[in-house]
Amino acid sequence: MIPRVRRIAALCALGAALTACGTAGGGRPAPAASSASPSAAGPPVLAPGPGGLTPVFEHGPRTRGKTVALTFDADMTADQGPRAASGEHFDNPGLIGALRELKVPATVFMTGRWAEQYPAEARDLGRDPRFEVANHSWSHYAFTADCYGLPTVDSGADAMRAEVQRAYASLRKAGVPKAMPYFRFPGGCYDRQALRALSGLGVTAVQWDVVSGDAFATDADAVVKQVLDGVKPGSVVVLHCTRSAAPTTERVVRTVVPQLRGRGYRFVKVSELIGQTAGNR
Repeated sequence: MIPRVRRIAALCALGAALTACGTAGGGRPAPAASSASPSAAGPPVLAPGPGGLTPVFEHGPRTRGKTVALTFDADMTADQGPRAASGEHFDNPGLIGALRELKVPATVFMTGRWAEQYPAEARDLGRDPRFEVANHSWSHYAFTADCYGLPTVDSGADAMRAEVQRAYASLRKAGVPKAMPYFRFPGGCYDRQALRALSGLGVTAVQWDVVSGDAFATDADAVVKQVLDGVKPGSVVVLHCTRSAAPTTERVVRTVVPQLRGRGYRFVKVSELIGQTAGNR
C-alpha cells in the first residue's frame, strides 16, 4: 500500500506517476520484450533480460482478444503488527467474497507479513483455483529510495533476495501450496540494481498498466471511472485488498466487473496474460 502522504491519486488523475515508478520513464529499465516461455514444469514466466536481468511484465498482448487481469495487493508492512492487534483490518473478506460471487479469477500479490497475520485467509486463497497467489516481498519495504514514503530494504542484493525468499517461506508456512513465480515490488518501485539483485531467483516482476487509485480512496465512483477509462485488451489493473486503507475496493469491483463484461472483456489471471505473450513474439 502506498502511504497517504504521497498517495497516487494526488500525484495525477490517471496514476501515470505510479506506473512510471517502475518503468523506463524516470530512468528505470524498460519492461521485457514479448519473450515469455511457458515452462513444462510450472507457470509461464518471461525470459531474463540481458545479462540475466530480472524481466518485467506490464500488460499482455493488445491483439489477443479482450482479456484483463485484476490484481490485488495484500499489503502489510513489518511494523504494522500493533495496529492489527488493536483492531485495524489489513484483510478484506468482503472483497474476496465478491470476486467469488462474480466468478472473477484474480491474482493476489501477498506480503509474507500479511500471510503470517492471516494464515487461514492466505491458505484459503492459495487453495482456491479461482485465485493465484504471488510474492509481494516479506516486509513491504521499498527496494529503492524515495518510494512514496515507504521504509526501505537494507541496501545490498542479499537483503533484497532475502525479502523474496522469506516471503515465499511465509506463504508456504501459511499453507499456500503453489505460490506463483511472480514478484511485485512494494510501491511498484524498482531500478536496475533491484532487478539485478533478484536475478537467478526465477521470478518475473509484475507491474501494471492501469492504476485504479483505490489506495486511501473514499470516492468509489472516481475509482470506477479511472479503471474503466484505463483498461485496454491485455491490461493489468492494480488494486488492493486491505480493508482499512482501501475501503471502496469491494464496491469498485462490483461495479467494474459487469461493466467490463458488458464491453466484451474476459477476466483472467496474470499467468494467462504472460502465457499469451509467449504466442505473440
